[in-house]
Amino acid sequence: MKVLLTGCAGFIGSHTAEALVAAGHSVRGVDAFTDYYDPARKRANVAGLHGHPSFELVEADLAVADADALLEGVDAVAHLAGQPGVRASWDTGFAVYVDRNVVATQRLLEAARRAGTGRFVYASSSSVYGDAESFPTPEDVVPRPVSPYGVTKLAGEHLVSLYGTNFGLPTLSLRYFTVYGPRQRPDMAIWRMADAALGGGPFPLYGDGTAARSFTYVADVAAANLAALDAEVPPGTVVNLSGSETVDVQALLQLVGEAAGAPVPVEQREAEPGDARRTGGDTARARALLGWVASTPLDEGVAAQVAWQR
Repeated sequence: MKVLLTGCAGFIGSHTAEALVAAGHSVRGVDAFTDYYDPARKRANVAGLHGHPSFELVEADLAVADADALLEGVDAVAHLAGQPGVRASWDTGFAVYVDRNVVATQRLLEAARRAGTGRFVYASSSSVYGDAESFPTPEDVVPRPVSPYGVTKLAGEHLVSLYGTNFGLPTLSLRYFTVYGPRQRPDMAIWRMADAALGGGPFPLYGDGTAARSFTYVADVAAANLAALDAEVPPGTVVNLSGSETVDVQALLQLVGEAAGAPVPVEQREAEPGDARRTGGDTARARALLGWVASTPLDEGVAAQVAWQR
């Protein structure tokens, strides 16, 4: 099939683009190459796909681009584009998150409705849960985001569900739990830990190091994205994508240090607002509906990322 893949040059998007092409699909990749982090990194992410007959790159901002033109001839949509990060979503930064996570999603959904497009997969986040009341967290827990970023991702989910229930658009939202691996964004924890261990300066440790996360390897997430494009699920379905191992920051620092062959130097800082204390997703629904289980052990995935950064 022909897939419109937004955010195709990002961390998860570039792995998904490669997986789609390798599986025999054709990809119209869209990316705005925003400056949240160095756009040159994103261009390098898709450099290997340039010239491939099954890959087309379109540089466009979904908040203003002609979405109808982007969807012309497309069979399915994987909407991975968005403004990431918790800390920058407060204060005046919030407007950017609304444009890139809410407005862009609504415009793309409208175009998909007009075009009668097939499956519409939306990349959501475990940030919609906030400090969840149970772990591992099932999808039917009431979301309570603790950051403006999480609020905008949840708003996108609601839009995706609305277009599914009101117009029959076959939508599916995937809640990613802390994705890591080669090409990870340089603002993310494992990247910064590895950079510190490899001589890049101390890792900023916010809080006491007891905050815990469920980590999901990027190749596993890309496989789930592909499975989601043709899975038979009701419109508006929401599915967790979570690794099976949940560790706290102190344990993660140890893992990264072992992979790097040097301890991670740390600079202690005060905890910041918007960071959930713990995340961990129940993946029974992913197994049942997508046939998906995260298969990469955390120590192997961390070693692969550190080797890539080295």
